[in-house]
Amino acid sequence: MTATVGVPRETFPGERRVALTPKACEALAKAKLAVLLEHGAGIEAGFPDAEYERRGVRLATRAELFANCEIIVQARTPGSNPVQGISDIPLLRPGQILIGYGDPLTAHAENSAIAATGAIFFATELVPRTTRAQAMDALSSMASIAGYESVLMAASALPKLFPMMMTAAGTITPAKVLILGAGVAGLQAIATARRLGAVVSAYDLRSEVKEQIESLGAKFVVLDLDTGGGGGGGGYAKAMDEAFYKRQRELLTEVIREQDVVITTAAVPGRKAPILVTAAMAEAMAPGSVIVDIAAERGGNCELTHAGQTVLHNGITIIGPTNLPSRAPVHSSQMYATNLVNFLKLITKDGEVNLNMDDDIIRETMVTKGGQIVHPKLAPAVPLPTAPLHEAPREAPAK
Repeated sequence: MTATVGVPRETFPGERRVALTPKACEALAKAKLAVLLEHGAGIEAGFPDAEYERRGVRLATRAELFANCEIIVQARTPGSNPVQGISDIPLLRPGQILIGYGDPLTAHAENSAIAATGAIFFATELVPRTTRAQAMDALSSMASIAGYESVLMAASALPKLFPMMMTAAGTITPAKVLILGAGVAGLQAIATARRLGAVVSAYDLRSEVKEQIESLGAKFVVLDLDTGGGGGGGGYAKAMDEAFYKRQRELLTEVIREQDVVITTAAVPGRKAPILVTAAMAEAMAPGSVIVDIAAERGGNCELTHAGQTVLHNGITIIGPTNLPSRAPVHSSQMYATNLVNFLKLITKDGEVNLNMDDDIIRETMVTKGGQIVHPKLAPAVPLPTAPLHEAPREAPAK
């Protein structure tokens, strides 16, 4: 029997993405999978219902979708949509597959509640960063968009131009931009700032990213610190102790003082973002300077950051953006949908669900199965009672 994939409308405030685009639904049809879409699910991303219907997608209510689909795909599952997403949990049933962002390392109550329904939950954040899994790596896809958007926000807020210009009124010197963290978001921020004409430098704990930074035309900032290589596995920098971060802040102060823009991207999965820029460091910058903190949803890399707000402090603008991929919902939905299609092809065969537990991607991405939390990083594989869910909103994960 052909499995049906359900696409609910996203309910997280300000979320404009859709899990599957019309083109992605065509690809699933070729893989012998049917698609059921909640009315209006793609409108915020620029994909009206008619575009889906042209590809053979059927429309349904939310309740019908959960009741009739073997697989549910979302941008934000209850763990990353902790207030509105609660209402979806009673709609899940044993053996039903749920796929999407779910903040699995911190959303313990939601993990337990999903497990109690008997549903199988795959968290897209947990897709391993390996060559074989690259086409399914939604976290990297969204980080790339976040890096791009962060530079546009900085350029818009900066009371200067980014590129050098030779004019009849004289020469305009280029803006100086510092990127802290050279992961996927940081590298995209470097490339975007360079394309806009800025003089770019970047700092990262991991010495191995020096070549990548310089290949994009930026200067690699070297600090006199013992990082032990700085790599924490999976493409992330490792968490360091507070003494290390204190010394790092002291050395970075002199670098930051000379910058027009600082973009911070440092995050460690499942943990609060480290403070890289203190209030004193920000105050050392010239009035009119801008800090864009991509890690705002994880507490921020700047001491002055407030998630979802723009703060003016001593003439310095500190921007704490949240859900940056939703600023470009067309392309973020296209990229995310492609990641999901590749994952769906992995867990199905000839139109039917086929979970090969010997596959490392399936095993490392699965959070719940058979009434248990089965991921080794989250909890032992034992039955869990239904856990009480948060009544009050909490910080959403950086996605």
